[in-house]
Amino acid sequence: MIIGYARVSTTDQHLGRQLDMLNGYGIDKIYSEKVTGIRKERPELNRMLDELSEGDTVVVESLSRLGRSTKNLIELMELFNERGVNLVSLKESIDTTTPTGKLLFTLISAISQFERDCLAERTKAAARARGRKGGRPPTSHTALEMARKLYESKEYTISEITELTGISKSTLYRYINGG
Repeated sequence: MIIGYARVSTTDQHLGRQLDMLNGYGIDKIYSEKVTGIRKERPELNRMLDELSEGDTVVVESLSRLGRSTKNLIELMELFNERGVNLVSLKESIDTTTPTGKLLFTLISAISQFERDCLAERTKAAARARGRKGGRPPTSHTALEMARKLYESKEYTISEITELTGISKSTLYRYINGG
């Protein structure tokens, strides 16, 4: 199914130009709304997203009509990719049903992943600068020894031992097996 989405930011603006462009593309169904792109809640967009199926194509007049920000647009494009939905933007000449459109989509996705990785690295670096190493704190040797003794006594279940000592099952088994 070919689905169109049109949006203008204010009630004073008109959807006519966008709707004409979308109808010229041969749209099966159009979702349209008059709501600012900054607002997180866009009911017609959400309704469209809920109804998308694999193989559908979403057509927009321009990417700015679809996404509130670059980040939001990339999130929507990733959602389309996960669901097997194509995207066509008439203004930017992006069409993910073509090899060039798929390449562009892949590049945008790669840039998005790069930004997420950079953010994670900056977060870790900031934590290290404040003296934090990340991860769980090491388990105390006393708790491990107590857990081993309880296990060897055969009087307690694994669940009881983990509850009494605060050690996870995997840590307990790793310690008992010499890991």
